Amino acid sequence: MTRIDIAVCTFRREAVSETLASLARLTVPHGVQLRVIVADNDIEPSARERVAAARLPMDIAYVHCPAGNISIARNACLDHADADFIAFVDDDETVEPQWLDRLLAEANKSAADVVLGPVRAIYAADAPAWMRRGDFHSTLPVWVGGEIRTGYTCNVLMRLAAPSITGRRFDLTLGRSGGEDTAFFDAVHAAGGRIAFAEEAWVQEPVPANRARFAWLAQRRLRMGQTHGRLLAERHEGFARLTAAALATAKCAACFTSAAAFVLLPVRRNRFVLRGLLHAGAVGGLFGARAIEPYGTVEATAR
Repeated sequence: MTRIDIAVCTFRREAVSETLASLARLTVPHGVQLRVIVADNDIEPSARERVAAARLPMDIAYVHCPAGNISIARNACLDHADADFIAFVDDDETVEPQWLDRLLAEANKSAADVVLGPVRAIYAADAPAWMRRGDFHSTLPVWVGGEIRTGYTCNVLMRLAAPSITGRRFDLTLGRSGGEDTAFFDAVHAAGGRIAFAEEAWVQEPVPANRARFAWLAQRRLRMGQTHGRLLAERHEGFARLTAAALATAKCAACFTSAAAFVLLPVRRNRFVLRGLLHAGAVGGLFGARAIEPYGTVEATAR
């Protein structure tokens, strides 16, 4: 039997019940044994009753791992994993019945240490038209030079025995700002781990009203840039760091210039502005700017 643990980290989010219900509808691949781990990152065990009420055809383990730091929850899932693979999904997502089958098929075909899947954003009817047209919230991997060099935890399968993953944990210092998953998979890639993509292994994520705003997207891109900048800073010192900062500054200026050129086209304009904020965040991260910390505070309360 191939054993797979499916990990769900949760923080005060009622939608975790829908996530678990979607896992109950999974088509289980032949020869696969599943278990679900729910890591509750609240101070109080607020998700315990929701987990107990879930009706799943596989075992489910509840782990209370306080508080307000997503890396603590992710590491608790890794600590409690007892399987060949671990898959992560978010507590506001629902998976399609063939989701896990497609991730595992890609893992078997490619022999990759990590397999990412796509996340489809579901917008409410009152979300801004430019946001729906541009689909600013869906998640896909980024290829650089023909390979994927980092990843995310909102839809991923990991081979726990892979040398690039065994014993690795998420950075606690990034557990309130976010970017802990980017740093984790960046380190996996640096250690020789290969990251693949299962393009049909879909999960869906509704976009709540508090996220269907330009300000939320702007803060997220700035924070993502800070994470990238911190990772660059770990690999660059002195003149090399100044060179990296100059390049990011030039990219930032080019993006804002392009945004001005497309001021009457909101999708293209906002995409360039957000890209510019990403590069601006990278400059800050390169020089140790204080990280934005939404998890466990304003963002966590909205979860």
